[in-house]
Amino acid sequence: MKSISGKKLCKILEKSGWILTRIKGSHHIYTREDISTIIVIPVHGNKDLPIGTLKGILKDADLTEDDI
Repeated sequence: MKSISGKKLCKILEKSGWILTRIKGSHHIYTREDISTIIVIPVHGNKDLPIGTLKGILKDADLTEDDI
């Protein structure tokens, strides 16, 4: 799996229907009306997300590697 930055992942989530609810520090919090899950993405500039964090966020958002 390729690693991507938090900024890029935010754009991918927004394209798939997630809405940026709020920002607290460097964490962007996304929600979706039809799903009760809350997704938190750490955005630290253009620094890539750790693979485990990326996999967890993709699983929670119901996305696959092909979506990125």
